[in-house]
Amino acid sequence: MDMKKVTAFKFLAIALIAIFVSSCKQSSSSKNTSRATGWAINDKNGGFQYNSDFKEQETAPGLVFVEGGTYTKGRVQDDVMHDWNNSPSQQHVQSFYMDETEVTNAMYMEYLDWIKRVYPPSEENYKAIYEGALPDTLVWRNRLGYNEVMTENYLRHPGYGEYPVVGVSWIQAVEFANWRTDRVNEHNLEKAGFLKRDAKITAVGADENFNTDTYINAPTLTYGGNEEIINGENKNKRYVRTDEEGNESNIYATRETGLISPKYRLPTETEWEYAALGLSELRDYNLYRGRKKYPWDGQYTRSGKRKIRGDQMANFKQGKGDYGGIAGWSDDGADITNAVKSYEPNDFGLYDMAGNVAEWVADVYRPIVDDEFNDFNYYRGNVYTKNALNEDGTVKVITSDDIVYDTLSNGKVVARNLPGEILQVPVDENETYLRTNFDRSNEINFRDGDRRSSRHFENFGGEEEENEDAETSKMYNSPKHTVTRDENGKIIREFDTKNNRTSLINDEVRVYKGGSWKDREYWLDPAQRRFFPQDMATDYIGFRCAMSRVGSKSKTKQKTKN
Repeated sequence: MDMKKVTAFKFLAIALIAIFVSSCKQSSSSKNTSRATGWAINDKNGGFQYNSDFKEQETAPGLVFVEGGTYTKGRVQDDVMHDWNNSPSQQHVQSFYMDETEVTNAMYMEYLDWIKRVYPPSEENYKAIYEGALPDTLVWRNRLGYNEVMTENYLRHPGYGEYPVVGVSWIQAVEFANWRTDRVNEHNLEKAGFLKRDAKITAVGADENFNTDTYINAPTLTYGGNEEIINGENKNKRYVRTDEEGNESNIYATRETGLISPKYRLPTETEWEYAALGLSELRDYNLYRGRKKYPWDGQYTRSGKRKIRGDQMANFKQGKGDYGGIAGWSDDGADITNAVKSYEPNDFGLYDMAGNVAEWVADVYRPIVDDEFNDFNYYRGNVYTKNALNEDGTVKVITSDDIVYDTLSNGKVVARNLPGEILQVPVDENETYLRTNFDRSNEINFRDGDRRSSRHFENFGGEEEENEDAETSKMYNSPKHTVTRDENGKIIREFDTKNNRTSLINDEVRVYKGGSWKDREYWLDPAQRRFFPQDMATDYIGFRCAMSRVGSKSKTKQKTKN
């Protein structure tokens, strides 16, 4: 190659590099310039601050991504129980995240340890908090069986550490999810420099702890207003701005930073069933090749794969008196529950979506799924609330003197609002007036069980006329037990002995899904649905958490398929 060609090649290379650098600068400049006003975004002098570098939601601890889509929810085999409660309907689910495994004893023990350190049960004011979070280990007892080894050891012994937690009510599962949200966000903000390092361990107390909603709405009240913790490492914060007079702004993380994770929660029934089916292994382009009976492919509970051929895909009750098979040649390797990840995952990478334990989901139980009104992110159980405000307009944060407790139907006491959290109250007319999408705080009975769905309801001339007998109880006439306390604090339990009760369904029963170690094969079908009181627990119901996906539906850019 002669010198002229070499020189020309060098000039071309320099030109390409210059164009590349220029385009990078233009790209960087454009994403930090408002398309609405032309003003600078993230200017060092202040103004509008926004995470323009955000790529996508980071997968939170313990979760796996489940890409949403359309599927047929409901029965795929004969309804031998004749419940008529899972008729097929087409539903669409947004993308979300779900726990890879069921919540284990070790995970729940970490929760109990935190509560015990922050709210010492030795102090009378906090005793009920710890006791209300404890799983009911007596669920293992049987009148004609010896199960004391599980009663005494299942929750706490390391031998059962990776086994799914049981004896947890729906209410306790929800409180665990709330706690988990706060601990993950607390850790994220500590890593980003917004909170003093290790304060979550060394400085936490009953009136000095972190709550996500409190931090978003009133960050100066987090950790009881301890500025050393919430302002301790401002120099590490990329969003902090200082004006000419030395005044700092943007010293607290907001949702705009992308650092605050959406909440952990129980999955909805529709999400759980969609995730359990893992239909992607039956997909050919834009078409499912059929329907699935189990979380795995095929019509049988044993694997057809060469490596594990003949092995059971889950642990469940094989038959009368057969929970695990013959000793030394076990059918499924377990008699009660088994350690998580003992069986093959489904196509989403989720373990034990059949067998091990059945799982709580978020929904209030009803025999019908009203897909005529909504077929997008279907869920029954919405109770809308808002932050309570003080007279001066600031949010009302719970203190140790006004902890909110609920007395359950069995007499147990559970803390619903802990110190550091914002008190929640029902939404009112300010939020519901002239809206078409919701008109009240509690929408649990919408189109099923409320007065409007009763045959007694009459509406003439646009005015609502309600028959005084048209109560929810007319449709779901369940027993109404009462629990009260006398002046000495002694619990008085009164059982409903009326013999005209016709149902066990009410607004306090929740759906649970999936077969358990105690169930026969029929219940392994993800479409099957059952219900149980939300404040009671068993030895065969556990749970896993979910989290909503924000942003794009898919993690990978879809290519056009011809």
